[in-house]
Amino acid sequence: MIIKVRLIPTTGRSEVISRIGSVLRVKIKNKKVDDEAANALMKTFLSDFFNVGEESIIIVKGNKGKEKTVEVRDKSEEELRQIMDAIP
Repeated sequence: MIIKVRLIPTTGRSEVISRIGSVLRVKIKNKKVDDEAANALMKTFLSDFFNVGEESIIIVKGNKGKEKTVEVRDKSEEELRQIMDAIP
């Protein structure tokens, strides 16, 4: 499944804060959202959130931006859609 992720820097914990249409808004504990450290934190967080391995989270587009297009593998579309639909 392909999803769009908008990263928001925070000093608190990493968390999904909302979903606007097909865009997942995620706070990550990092000062910047457009570097390799932010990408690594996002991949780790999303792998835990979707309950897949880190290698199953692939950044398709937006490596150096705050908006990223991410592919989530190793879970069915229906399972991922149920997780996404549970986000307020």
